[in-house]
Amino acid sequence: MKPADRLFLGLMSGTSMDGIDAAIVRFGDRRCEVLAADCFSYPDVLRQSLIKVRQDPGSCTLDSLGQLDRRTGECFADAAMELLAKNRIAAADVVAIGSHGQTLRHQPLADPPFTLQIGDPGVIAARSGIPVVADFRRGDMAVGGQGAPLAPAFHQWLFWDAGKDRVVLNIGGIANVTILPARGPVTGFDTGPGNALLDAWVRRHQHRDFDPEGGWASQGLVSGELLSALMQDPYFAAAPPKSTGFEHFNVQWLDSTIAARKVRQADQDVQATLAELTVQSIANAITRHAPGTTEVFVCGGGFHNRDLMQRLGARLKGITIQSTSAQGLDPDWVEAAAFAWLAMRRIAGEPGNLPSVTGASRSVLLGGIYGA
Repeated sequence: MKPADRLFLGLMSGTSMDGIDAAIVRFGDRRCEVLAADCFSYPDVLRQSLIKVRQDPGSCTLDSLGQLDRRTGECFADAAMELLAKNRIAAADVVAIGSHGQTLRHQPLADPPFTLQIGDPGVIAARSGIPVVADFRRGDMAVGGQGAPLAPAFHQWLFWDAGKDRVVLNIGGIANVTILPARGPVTGFDTGPGNALLDAWVRRHQHRDFDPEGGWASQGLVSGELLSALMQDPYFAAAPPKSTGFEHFNVQWLDSTIAARKVRQADQDVQATLAELTVQSIANAITRHAPGTTEVFVCGGGFHNRDLMQRLGARLKGITIQSTSAQGLDPDWVEAAAFAWLAMRRIAGEPGNLPSVTGASRSVLLGGIYGA
């Protein structure tokens, strides 16, 4: 039986560190069928430890890093096993698990560049009895790529249309676009903040993990002065390939920008301004790099933020904006499905990166195989 005729399981946890998305997927001829999917929360103690290490890398010793790697791997294994059990799918029916892991650090412009994802794949393989493909980003970075974003190869496979110029927009903690022209190379890059700053600000001032549907932001007033100051960050004007993360766009970055203005801004107005920052940076990226776009398909948690979607529609007038459900894939499971697909590519011995996206010198196999 060909790998594409069988099942793959994707595991993904993003910048928000709010949980592990898991999806069991069957792939066909440019067809992706999600048979089961769920999101599994991290235990509170582990999540706080992960957040602390990301915010203060110097606080992490080698011993604590090793323990975090193991504990995160156990959580990923729990997610895979629980999803299989709840849906009565046998491990023997799954060809491989594609595990993105949890990014703690992504520094594509460091000297030398590096990226770090944890979540011990050996533990996942041992617990599940299923081969695990992991460490996807390293292979691309080894040949000069940014190591991110990696989902555009999957987006091209599933969403490309010979008659339409499309963009796939993922709004996670960081937002990224995949540009799918009817003719010409596929490109893509991180546009800047997605939900991460919004979540951090509402956590600080409202003591909630996120702002449901963007309700708090929608009642605030956008500060044009603060928005302009935030948009002056050189990242937004930088040419692709480019990728970013919480290492750059974090609350310290925000605090320093606010402090430099020396004007007190109402907390709710800052939230509204952050929403506008997310939307303006996305819209600018699309109009600058994909001016012929007629359709935008949105995935990721940001799709459920009604305020963000309304702001985006106002900035991208004349462009049809809808979720990836319109193309048969629930927006909540696109990322997990992408890493299931990348696992399928690795098992089949086929490249998984797009040099036109990451800047890599060539196409390469992505990921190591554990427990085969």
